[in-house]
Amino acid sequence: MNAPLAPAAPNVRVLTFGCRLNTLESEVMRRAAEEAGLRETILVNSCAVTGEAMRQARQAIRKARRESPHARIVVTGCGAQTSPESFAAMAEVDRVLGNAEKLDAAVYVRLAHEDAPRVLAGDIMSVRENAGHLVDAVAGRTRAFVEVQTGCDHRCTFCIIPFGRGPSRSVPAGRVVEAVRALVSNGAKEVVLTGVDLTSYGADLPGRPTLGRLVKRILDGVPELARLRLSSLDAVEIDDTLLALLGEEPRLMPHLHLSLQAGDDLILKRMKRRHTRAQAIALCDSVRALRPEIALGADLIAGFPTETEDMFAGTLSLVEECGLAFVHAFPFSPREGTPAARMPQLDRALVKERAARLREAGEAARAHAFAARVGSRASILVEEPGVGHTDYFMPVRIDAGAPGEIVAARIVDTDGAGLVGVAA
Repeated sequence: MNAPLAPAAPNVRVLTFGCRLNTLESEVMRRAAEEAGLRETILVNSCAVTGEAMRQARQAIRKARRESPHARIVVTGCGAQTSPESFAAMAEVDRVLGNAEKLDAAVYVRLAHEDAPRVLAGDIMSVRENAGHLVDAVAGRTRAFVEVQTGCDHRCTFCIIPFGRGPSRSVPAGRVVEAVRALVSNGAKEVVLTGVDLTSYGADLPGRPTLGRLVKRILDGVPELARLRLSSLDAVEIDDTLLALLGEEPRLMPHLHLSLQAGDDLILKRMKRRHTRAQAIALCDSVRALRPEIALGADLIAGFPTETEDMFAGTLSLVEECGLAFVHAFPFSPREGTPAARMPQLDRALVKERAARLREAGEAARAHAFAARVGSRASILVEEPGVGHTDYFMPVRIDAGAPGEIVAARIVDTDGAGLVGVAA
């Protein structure tokens, strides 16, 4: 997906692809570039998770050059970190920055003074600290992201991201609490904790605090925070403290997005995932028992190497057995340098066909989940006039409240794209 993070400054525009962490980091980049005095600059914050994400980034770069022939185009992000030479080879690109360099304010000063090489991308695997790069506000948003972790120490066979982000690094809890407090004082009603492997939070810190302990510390330390939300979680790493908070703390939003990837045990093993199908279903049952109103989402991959029709059926049926409301369905995309790229591949037409069936199942599940909410009550964070999200993260149209207000509502209908609510 490609969109400016926020209303662009006259001299700096940011195109962001991929995850929520990239969205936050784009704001850090924009501010650093503006403070350095960069002029007529387009920053492209790329994603490497799929071949399609890389294609979209290149397409956006070419379009940006056509529309802004005199602008400086700087490409960074996971795509630039894992494949700097491919972007440097593009005639439209002026500079390529690695993932560590893109967050270094001094790099933008060098760019402003034309004192940087064409490619500036160091060894991300040698980075051992996470400065946090916490911002005190995100322009135009009532929902703000806080980076608490980056990098990943796992090696799922299909995933290139550890080589784009480096080892897992966590931000100390005290700094996170300070950042959340600052965001709330600047008007944020909802804060989203984000990271590359969020549930690994704290493993590299003294005392090895868990994500659950961090969440509790935030909720205790910032009582004025109205809503706290979590980004994608690894099902096998969710700790007992976090599960307990889901059942006890109303300010922790009833919405989880899980990294499940497949519903067949052999495929999960070949992916080098650390959970089984039964464990995924049991987790979903457990959190629903703790928080009956919770909405669950998941990432699922279709067409992984060696996947048979029966194996795919296991993934397809996971949508119903886990009671998913949101499905991010991906066709398997071989990433050069990963073990899965060297496994026996399925025909691309078959991969796309299975991904289409998985998306269709996801769309049906979403429609069912929307319909099931009609007649219920919800808490709506209004983000734009007439538009917001429920506490369980379903989009809703509501003819009440101003941006930034939290409105108690009754869900009266669904329009296919989301819910329709009225002030209760």
